[in-house]
Amino acid sequence: MKKSPLLLSLAVFVITSNVWAGKADHVIIQEAAKNNITIEQALRASDETAVTLTGSIVRQIKHEHYELKDSTGTIGIEVDDDLIDLKKLNPGTKVKIVGEVDTHRYKPTDIEVVKIDIVP
Repeated sequence: MKKSPLLLSLAVFVITSNVWAGKADHVIIQEAAKNNITIEQALRASDETAVTLTGSIVRQIKHEHYELKDSTGTIGIEVDDDLIDLKKLNPGTKVKIVGEVDTHRYKPTDIEVVKIDIVP
């Protein structure tokens, strides 16, 4: 009898942990390799779609948040400072990013970056 509440609590914890955890970075990178798209397409993509985008940094919005542009539009990107030295991300720097589309109810769609490379 006393085991049921414990099992139920454990089941709820496991289910909610998986919901909040999201996809692992290596899974996003694998999926994004098949989804090299434009910013315009990314803005219309579903939440959590893995994408690869190439564009130029327009400006830094705030710490770890930048605006990226290509010939089809602009989008916000969030780049953790453990992925790259943020001092290298200056206006005009061309980059290739791999990440996940993040749609929001009250703010614009952006990209959560899991990999970033400067393009020569």
